[in-house]
Amino acid sequence: MEDNPFKRLAEHLDALPNGFPPTDDGVELRLLAKIFTPEEAALTAQLRLTRETPAQIAERIGGDPEGLSKQLKGMTRKGLIAAGRTEGGLGYGLMPFVVGIYEMQMSTMDAELARLFEDYYLKVLGQVLTIEPSVHRVIPVGESVRMDMEVRPFESAADIVNRAQAWGVWDCICRKQKALIGEPCEHPVDICMVFSQTPGAFDRSSTIKAVTHEESMATLRRAAEAGLVHSVSNNQQGMSYICNCCTCSCGILRGMADLGIANVIARSAFVNQVDEELCVGCDLCLEHCQFEALSLDGVVHVNETRCVGCGVCVSFCPEGALSLVRRPAEEIMPPPVTEADWRVERAAARGQDLNEVL
Repeated sequence: MEDNPFKRLAEHLDALPNGFPPTDDGVELRLLAKIFTPEEAALTAQLRLTRETPAQIAERIGGDPEGLSKQLKGMTRKGLIAAGRTEGGLGYGLMPFVVGIYEMQMSTMDAELARLFEDYYLKVLGQVLTIEPSVHRVIPVGESVRMDMEVRPFESAADIVNRAQAWGVWDCICRKQKALIGEPCEHPVDICMVFSQTPGAFDRSSTIKAVTHEESMATLRRAAEAGLVHSVSNNQQGMSYICNCCTCSCGILRGMADLGIANVIARSAFVNQVDEELCVGCDLCLEHCQFEALSLDGVVHVNETRCVGCGVCVSFCPEGALSLVRRPAEEIMPPPVTEADWRVERAAARGQDLNEVL
């Protein structure tokens, strides 16, 4: 039987908590073949989530450390694997397909890749969105939370920006992908935000535009004004990005619009509340709710089950009749503390042995 490095890589990626399900027609293999060379796929299929130095990888799988180092650096530049400092020096490790490899393909995204991803998304990627804990969670537009409500650091987009030491902005790959298949949306593209605790981390990047703290906050405001939903990784610590999402293009929120999946994203700890004395029934808020959580019967009513607590509609209410309030404690599901905790919970939900990929 002929060895297929793309099949081995696909199986390795599906062993991660994020998942990478197979399809009947093998579109996931064609998708990987578009992004990886056979040699890159073969090497990536042997990497672990835990970052290792080239010497450690060579000792484990064989090969020349110097040659591996050169290959791994090139793969990092292509956004195929993760890199970072370890005790032994620069280490390399596996990334999930989503969120990870796919989002790093902005420079290689073309019509062929866009169509392959769309075919894969519609066939099976929805399976990934139904597993708890969710990949992403909502954080509210800051001004939408009522003044007397406590907002914890991991619940605040502004706090995430303020805690960073370096800030960057890059194009939304979801909107680029949809445009390339002839289904563009009207929301801004240059709106994805990334952060680092290393000053100047994005200064030499060829794909990420380094910005100041003030420019990052301005991007956050621009996203809110465009009616976009802030979402982040579903953990409390170490958040390194904010996605500004819409149900028309976002690979996660489209799970609601295209696939009819209700729990594609973890809701915030807040829910919309209507002051019926202030509401004049103008229905502007309904136009900006992406989750069909609002209805109008003289005044606006909130479906608390569908409301994810994003606060987007609050920003568009001319009467100030809407605000976010904290849900009752028994309705709040705290996100995992760290990404590692998220992986443990997610692997348990999928019945996986996480030790196989660490």
